[in-house]
Amino acid sequence: MTVRLRAHHLLCVLTYVGRGYSPAFVENYEVIAARLSTGEEIELVAGPDDICAPLTADPEAHCHGPGVIERDRVAADAIARLIGSPLPPGARITPSAALLARLRKTFATGEIRAACSGCEWSGLCDHVADGGYLGVRVAP
Repeated sequence: MTVRLRAHHLLCVLTYVGRGYSPAFVENYEVIAARLSTGEEIELVAGPDDICAPLTADPEAHCHGPGVIERDRVAADAIARLIGSPLPPGARITPSAALLARLRKTFATGEIRAACSGCEWSGLCDHVADGGYLGVRVAP
């Protein structure tokens, strides 16, 4: 199986510590985090993904908005520059320990965080990164 993720969620999974929009959202995210921790392959998608699933029934959910689509574009560009490979929809990535460590290091320095601008979770992510990623659910 593969985990379907939109590009900006490649950043979100780095600092996910069990908090989210609703209990159903968190329950779903916990399952995805466990799958990613086993190294399950990621397929990039355009638009709502496996993490968004509990929210997609609401047509007003932010996962459908233009701001999130732009966040995906900015995240894909930043991560593609870092890894030296384009990340269009359909690209596949294996969340290896080495890749996660590299992403977390550059996330902590702000190098790949332009997509996080204006995100309501940014403060929590700052705290998690500044604290050495303690308690993250996707295994380092």
